[in-house]
Amino acid sequence: MKKMDHEGYVIMKQLVSDVQGAPYPNVIENELYRIWYEHAQQVAIKCLEYIDKNFPKDKDQDNLPKF
Repeated sequence: MKKMDHEGYVIMKQLVSDVQGAPYPNVIENELYRIWYEHAQQVAIKCLEYIDKNFPKDKDQDNLPKF
């Protein structure tokens, strides 16, 4: 399995940060949005855990929120 390079790490972390910043479901009254939101948040958490585990040296080298 090939490791992700730093650029891929930054892109993935920005994507996860953007997903985690999505409006909470009570702001948008839509059942499908609520389902998507809950699923996206769970996947985002798993993704951040993976990034933090596999790229520990990069944590302090970007300007994104720390999780």
